[in-house]
Amino acid sequence: MTRRNLAIFALAMFALGACASPPSAPSSGGSPRTEKMSADQFGQTDFNRTVTIAMRDNQAGLNSLLDKLYRRNPREWRKGGAPDFDTAVKRVRDAMAAGRPPAGLQGLRDIQILAVSLDPAYRGDRVAAFIFGLSDTIITAHGGKTRFYVSDMLDGQRVYNAARNVEAAAWLLATRKDESKQPLLLANEISDTAVNLSFEREFGALVGRLDLIANLLGENSRRVGINYAQGLMFFSFLPVR
Repeated sequence: MTRRNLAIFALAMFALGACASPPSAPSSGGSPRTEKMSADQFGQTDFNRTVTIAMRDNQAGLNSLLDKLYRRNPREWRKGGAPDFDTAVKRVRDAMAAGRPPAGLQGLRDIQILAVSLDPAYRGDRVAAFIFGLSDTIITAHGGKTRFYVSDMLDGQRVYNAARNVEAAAWLLATRKDESKQPLLLANEISDTAVNLSFEREFGALVGRLDLIANLLGENSRRVGINYAQGLMFFSFLPVR
């Protein structure tokens, strides 16, 4: 068997072994979270995997913010007519996954929905609109996708803009008030009896991941040319016998 055939055989055995191996056990709280092997990963570069994992973690962060905001503002989830907290959370998560705007906001997208959610005159479920608006803003900046492959082309400037929009949304959430001078939504809390900055940490993580991807996109474009030049410099002929 030639060296080329041996390499193809080894790769095939690796792929079959990966598909046959049992899924890894859930990681503990302090360990990195990975995905089990799937066929579509053969269409992803290392960079595609990085962006896909970052998007996964961004969506997980938004799910965490959804849970926290609904717990601090139970009046909001009741506006949607859900029978209980868990049902309300599931409805918003399903809407995010399907790209389906909250009731009354059909036809609006990304930053438009964010703007409505922070408008004192809005009478709908403000938490659902806020979280959906953030999710749609981030996904739209990534070309409308949550998984990324070799053929995908992303714009680093749009991802950078999404990070700034998340920062602006966090600031407005902390400062915007209604007609009675009360916060539109309760979030971070600093008082004599309690300190809760978990919202700030979640927003910081979202912004950090988005900025990292925006910077990597710029670096990735530059490396394409460098890698090509290096390939010419260190080119070696393939054996013919």
